[in-house]
Amino acid sequence: MMVSQTAAMRVFLAPGVTDMRKSFNGLYALVRGTFQADPTSGHLFVFCKRLEKGTFRWPQPGNGTVELTHAELNLLLGGLDLQDCRRRRWLRKAS
Repeated sequence: MMVSQTAAMRVFLAPGVTDMRKSFNGLYALVRGTFQADPTSGHLFVFCKRLEKGTFRWPQPGNGTVELTHAELNLLLGGLDLQDCRRRRWLRKAS
């Protein structure tokens, strides 16, 4: 899945499974209520539904809303477990 991302676009993840039968109006209301955000803001709001095959390590309800970096979203959608990943500082030495 390819998502065009800009530096100003923030990524918000809804914890738990979302009933996708809510349609656009229901998801719009979820963004307004759960995220306290404007669905037309240009930010990315990510929801999870039941998968036919495979799994994602998705935050569970009770964790509140989750904000991810663009890199974390790509790792999650690539099948990596974000809880097992850790961010490392790196420094490139000048030659």
